[in-house]
Amino acid sequence: MRWIRPSLAALFAVSLSAAAENAPYAPLNTPTDFDYGVLMVTRDRLEVSTSCEIGLYVQDRLAARLYQGQSVSFNLPPGETLIRLGIVGQGACNSGFEQYSQQSVSLRAGQIRKYRIAANTNGLYLVPANL
Repeated sequence: MRWIRPSLAALFAVSLSAAAENAPYAPLNTPTDFDYGVLMVTRDRLEVSTSCEIGLYVQDRLAARLYQGQSVSFNLPPGETLIRLGIVGQGACNSGFEQYSQQSVSLRAGQIRKYRIAANTNGLYLVPANL
């Protein structure tokens, strides 16, 4: 009976080492560790002169609502992502018109891109933030 315990322990150790050899190995701290990029968007207090919420649409889906002074960040897959901005809310903020112009933001895996919301006569848009 005593010889069974050591042989079971040895068998268990061999099976663990075989499983470790077959496991996929990925070195740490390489650019391939990230399968997403980070998009950060900030609404500065003085840049857009409306007290209404600004809706941020990612791939044509409402992803965030920003008030003055707020920021939001998204983990997005690498590649091109379509971003659209628009005024959202109720009452005076609900004009019935929706902004359809979109911007394309390109992200690489592990990249962090920072933007701020700005406005001109054509509507709302994103500009790169200089931090």
